[in-house]
Amino acid sequence: MALYDEGVFPSITELAAHAQVSRATAYRYFPTQSALIAAVVAESLGPILEWRPQDNDALKRIQQLLTFAYPQMEQHEGALRAALQLSLQQWANATPGEKFVRGNRKRLLKLAVEPLQDKLPPEALQRVIHSFSLIYGSEVFLVLKDIWGLDLGGIQDVTQWMAKAIIRQAEEDAMNSRKPLA
Repeated sequence: MALYDEGVFPSITELAAHAQVSRATAYRYFPTQSALIAAVVAESLGPILEWRPQDNDALKRIQQLLTFAYPQMEQHEGALRAALQLSLQQWANATPGEKFVRGNRKRLLKLAVEPLQDKLPPEALQRVIHSFSLIYGSEVFLVLKDIWGLDLGGIQDVTQWMAKAIIRQAEEDAMNSRKPLA
């Protein structure tokens, strides 16, 4: 994890040398680059995966998730970049075999929108989840940081603002769909 946090994306052989263990030992724990990245991501971002909402309001829930998760992502940015790089390489190379699997975002975002289940039709609720996936995640974090030069506070500000806009639009759409036509 220290190597990734320093921006170094080691091979299994390099990891073994850094850890002062044999290559065979390193490969026993991490038989593939995917296994190594998955272990690093699970360890570094584990607290995010354990997040539980503290409120019964969807906007407050997504704001809590963003406020909690983005500092973790900033702390372990190297692991995020390595995971994204591996995912893109596997897609580009159509690498057969073990794939680095992503997808914890879906579970977390479903938890965030639970309070909207009785307020929105299923297709509108799904649209909110899809929209939230564009404001929460390592890709968003890296775009706002790398392209726009935002720091953590700026990233939080932009994503929180977008969360409010998404919720307001979903609520407005739901209200308009219930109004009788004149």
